[in-house]
Amino acid sequence: MKATLAVAAFAAALIGTAAFAKDKVEVPAGGPPGAWEYIGTTHAQHMGDHDTIIVAGPANHFRSLQVRVTGAPLHMKRMRVVYGNGAPEELPIRFNIPQGGRSRNIDLRGGDREIHQIDFWYDTKGWFKGTADVSVFGMH
Repeated sequence: MKATLAVAAFAAALIGTAAFAKDKVEVPAGGPPGAWEYIGTTHAQHMGDHDTIIVAGPANHFRSLQVRVTGAPLHMKRMRVVYGNGAPEELPIRFNIPQGGRSRNIDLRGGDREIHQIDFWYDTKGWFKGTADVSVFGMH
């Protein structure tokens, strides 16, 4: 009985860890106001995908975001930012970004905001064009 409970607890812990394995923690380096600063990158597969970038550190205050894509074109379905106070903001986006392209500048509600996490829902455009690397940049 104890062995069965131990195995069940281990399996639950393993499944819980796997659920968060795709989340990437990024610590922006900081930069001058008005310059685009790299926040983090995630890798989009061929099928519909959801990824999260956790933004940590003292330099995580931004007023605008921009998404840049390399490797393959991408269809961005949805994007959500969770601020440092826990408040989420659904960003009004739904667009295609060509390989080597970038999104428009996405202004954040309230100006300079502390970002805790960025969630993406997207898929790559075309099986024969490879997978896409999705990078986020922020402006202080």
